[in-house]
Amino acid sequence: MRSFALVLENLKVSFGAIRSNTLRTILTILIIAIGIMALVGILTAIDSIKKSINDEFTSMGANTFSIQSRGMNVQVGGQRHRTLNHSHISYQQATDFIDRFEFPATVSLSIWATGAATVKYLSNKTNPNIGVRGVTSGYFETAGLDIEKGRIFSSHEEDNGWAVAVIGNKVASELFGKNEDPLEKIISVGSGKYRVIGVMKSKGDAFGGGPDQAVLLPVHNVATHFSRPNMNYTINIKPNNPLHLDYAVSEAEGVFRIVRNLKARDQSDFNIEKSDSLAQILLENIKYVTIAATLIGIITLIGAAVGLMNIMLVAVAERTREIGTRKAIGAKSSTIKQQFLFEAIVICQLGGLLGIVLGILMGNVISLITGSTFVVPWLWMALGVVISFTVGLTSGYLPAVQASKLDPIEALRYE
Repeated sequence: MRSFALVLENLKVSFGAIRSNTLRTILTILIIAIGIMALVGILTAIDSIKKSINDEFTSMGANTFSIQSRGMNVQVGGQRHRTLNHSHISYQQATDFIDRFEFPATVSLSIWATGAATVKYLSNKTNPNIGVRGVTSGYFETAGLDIEKGRIFSSHEEDNGWAVAVIGNKVASELFGKNEDPLEKIISVGSGKYRVIGVMKSKGDAFGGGPDQAVLLPVHNVATHFSRPNMNYTINIKPNNPLHLDYAVSEAEGVFRIVRNLKARDQSDFNIEKSDSLAQILLENIKYVTIAATLIGIITLIGAAVGLMNIMLVAVAERTREIGTRKAIGAKSSTIKQQFLFEAIVICQLGGLLGIVLGILMGNVISLITGSTFVVPWLWMALGVVISFTVGLTSGYLPAVQASKLDPIEALRYE
């Protein structure tokens, strides 16, 4: 009980010393706050980027995968693995796959027309950066696209390649503004005229626009009006049960190998890309950024700790007579040491709390830029508190020991 009362008394003395040196305390708190802010801010920003990546790719169609073609010439040792196909998937191969693939899933086709189209409506026109893609009606489900106004293609429009279009939210706002209904209006895409039958819900433009800056046309229409040699189709698949994604991937690979006339010894000359594959690659690269950012934050904190230690050593020198007086009236060396450690830890905790708040605000600037939700990094907040305590303990230990070893007689004579 007595030791607890002594601890409380030391805390009161520490707070009194902190209040009596306001300017020094504020400067010290700011030193620690800047170090913690750098660490927490950078890590919060990285968390925000990770969340934005996950949200973006989830919205692009979770639990889906696509079959895309690639050209291969693989040689292992002296043996060459032959590939039979060109670096494209033909319409015939895509439809043959759909006929053979009996796994319970939604299957769609898509084909890239252009990524530099200018879309016009009367005197209004977009920049020449609109992506045009030919799709089947199932593409909206496999790509995770929702309709805000209107509808998707009917089977009749799809099969006959009618000149109808579903446009992105940003395209609609650029061409029609807020007061005009885009539905049933005639727009120009390249040299063709298309009737708008639907507008997609916004997905945000964190990754350069995506569906918001796109025009989707029936796949047969693109095959006719944007025709070029070796047009390359992509097959998009979404299993009915998300838990069966890996089974669906295996089944699809086996079926498409048959479609491509590959034998057992042939390597697959196509890629199967899961919807989260690119997200995982990006997140894997961000891991190294996190390590580098953490090192930068730690270096900043080391500088802050050195600064705090110097300030505490100056405080010990300035308060030599006070320490001598306390020792002369019976204070033990351990009590003096405890007092100075408490001062350093309290200052660091105050600086740490300020740094955590500033770091969260600074890090969430990225959330505002990417349009994602506010991130509260509980892990980094806890880490900031622990680091603040550790910095206070290590920075205050040497000055506390120096103060506790002062000879009371010499201390009283100190000027």
